Amino acid sequence: MYPYQQDIHHFPYPAYSCMPRSYYESPYYEGGWFWNNGTLKSDESYRLPTEQQLTFVLVHGSWADAHFWDGVAEVLRSQGHIVYTPEYAGHGNDPNKNVTHAMITKSVVDFITRHNLHNIVLVGHSFGGSVIQKVAEQIPDRIKRLVFWDAFVLKDGESVADELPPQTRQGFEQLRASSKDDTIMLPFTLFRDLFVNTATLEEARWMYTSVTPEPAGPLFEKLDLKVFYELPIPKGYVYFYQDGVLPQGEGFGWNPHMSTRLGQFRLIVGDGDHFTDTRTRPGMVAQKIYEAGRD
Repeated sequence: MYPYQQDIHHFPYPAYSCMPRSYYESPYYEGGWFWNNGTLKSDESYRLPTEQQLTFVLVHGSWADAHFWDGVAEVLRSQGHIVYTPEYAGHGNDPNKNVTHAMITKSVVDFITRHNLHNIVLVGHSFGGSVIQKVAEQIPDRIKRLVFWDAFVLKDGESVADELPPQTRQGFEQLRASSKDDTIMLPFTLFRDLFVNTATLEEARWMYTSVTPEPAGPLFEKLDLKVFYELPIPKGYVYFYQDGVLPQGEGFGWNPHMSTRLGQFRLIVGDGDHFTDTRTRPGMVAQKIYEAGRD
């Protein structure tokens, strides 16, 4: 949930070394980060059998753009999968922050239909969970499986803000009120403790330089999800148990609080936090998403 910039300089990672490629100009990014971890596009030994190859559409969350997926997409493509990372309204290069949830949803629906995609594994991270819920209502026949990664699964009539603990919601409301363009900018201390809690301080500061203000309106919109809960699309949920964005228990949290709303679903568990591992361990994230999306 943070945009990548080509002018950010690298520092050592625990498991992967990387170098930035050029900044993307298309609706999705084909270049990404070059992961020098032995799992490259040219290494055929890492490619999966044809019958296991999937088409992924990865939908980012708040305080992010399509670059959030660069490393994960690179790994999945190196394994023979087809990967798309659409950008949606109010994010990335779009200067207009006066957007609605419907506009965001339309961005993803239009991307999928424009590229004539079918039989896709549609993945949503965080706020992106609410987006793929609404996307699925509009184009269910194009979706093979829905995968939610530490993502909101809203009840009919809820907003994302309704699922935040009172202290967090109050803080967001105050940040929204103090902005000049109806956005919310995460303070570093909040970002550090909740979003990148497993990162080093250096990593956290580096990632924070790319965080931009988030359009506030869509977070507070109540969504009609009656159609979603009638859809027979198979579903999976990826839960990282060190993710501190939402408290676990007391009526909040990713799993089982929201995940069980999916009815029958596949649960895949990892040990990461909300943001960090897409940069430091993209191979692990890619594997968990694949496990949740495969047949």
